Amino acid sequence: MLFYGKRIRLRKLSNEDVSIYHKWRNDIEVMQFTNPSLDVFSYDDTEKFVNSITESHNSKGYMIEEVKTGKTIGVTSLINIDYGNRNAECIIDIGDKDYWGDGFGRESFKLLLDFAFNELNLHKVYLRVFSFNDRAIKLYKNLGFAEEGKLKEQLYRDGAWHDINFMGLLKRNYKE
Repeated sequence: MLFYGKRIRLRKLSNEDVSIYHKWRNDIEVMQFTNPSLDVFSYDDTEKFVNSITESHNSKGYMIEEVKTGKTIGVTSLINIDYGNRNAECIIDIGDKDYWGDGFGRESFKLLLDFAFNELNLHKVYLRVFSFNDRAIKLYKNLGFAEEGKLKEQLYRDGAWHDINFMGLLKRNYKE
């Protein structure tokens, strides 16, 4: 399944994506914004993680590709999909740092949210974001997400404690 935007497309995550995802997953600069532990993962760990998404009935994982070049630049997913209560957690990682700050994350996330609300008919999507990730928080707020709570001083980075913020977006508040 492919979803197209102006500059990117989302295609289903597959086992063939393990090597590129493994590279991003072990890049501290990439994971400092999304991985609480900053652990180094073995290839086997990454393969099991990708399989957990691709083989699960309550997860939808997509690789982000630039349309112009076909280059894979990131990953976005709906996880923990609760079909009965019509909600899911969403995640995004732009793994290729050359694509940071140019709106590729926004375009990718909008495609994922369009799918979540218009195809899966979810009522709500939610996420976790580190309090120091100002760029992501700004994006989420611009899309209509609101802060719902936080885990105070849950994360230690660069000699300081940081919160993990929980944000949610109801379908009726989504700014398409």
